[in-house]
Parts: sequence; structure tokens; C-alpha cells
Amino acid sequence: MNDPTAVTRMSLNALQPSQFYVSATKLASVLERFLPAEMEPLPIRPIRGRTMLTDGHTRALAAHLHGLVDVPVHRDEDDLDWLAYERCVDQCLAEGVHCAGDLVGRVLPHGRYVELWNGWCDRMHAELEAERREAPGP
Repeated sequence: MNDPTAVTRMSLNALQPSQFYVSATKLASVLERFLPAEMEPLPIRPIRGRTMLTDGHTRALAAHLHGLVDVPVHRDEDDLDWLAYERCVDQCLAEGVHCAGDLVGRVLPHGRYVELWNGWCDRMHAELEAERREAPGP
């Protein structure tokens, strides 16, 4: 994928989530209007030899629930915090989340999602910030 605007297709099972919970409210909304043939490409980036979803986890789960085997993807060209994404992927792997199908049992009521996912992200970002402040300069 040399052209960042190019859309290709990849196996849904080959996409490593970087999020380990999904909001039931958001999933219901996505499923209500989900049309497999019109699925918006999922943003991906390589990380540690894997192809990581940088966003679109709810759509990826909807695709799985609709039985899609491969999905449209495009390279995410946003300036990302790689240390944060590495920690997210590490936690996903520790929790057994290797593909969108692994999110099926991790759909939470929205309030619980905010508490657990946003809370985990807030703590992780605070830890990263503290580590960056303590790191010796160049």
C-alpha cells in the first residue's frame, strides 16, 4: 500500500484491534445502518509485524457479525502516538483480543464502556506522560 489513499481489501481476521471494548450503544447504531457493500474502509497501520486497526473497531465488529471475511482498508496517515498504540495492542493481546471476532464478548453498556475503556486510556496516557517527563533529554 504505497498510495495512502488506496483502498484495498484484507482478511478481517488479519486485523489486530487496538481497542479491547466496544460500546453496545454505538454497536447498535452502526448495525442499524450497516450495509456490507457500502462499508467505509477501516484505517490500518503496521505495528510490530501486525496490521493494526487504528480506528473503526465498531465497524469491524459489525462486519464480523455480518459474516464478512474480508473488508476494505486504507493506510491511516494520521500522526499517531506510537507508544500509546503499542500499549493498546499489548493490552489487547494480553486480554486475548487478536481480531474483530474477539470483541464479541467485550461489548459493554455505554456507561460501563466509558468507565472501563476511557478510564484505561486515561491511566495509560497519564503513565506515558509521566514516563516522558522522567526520560532523560537528548
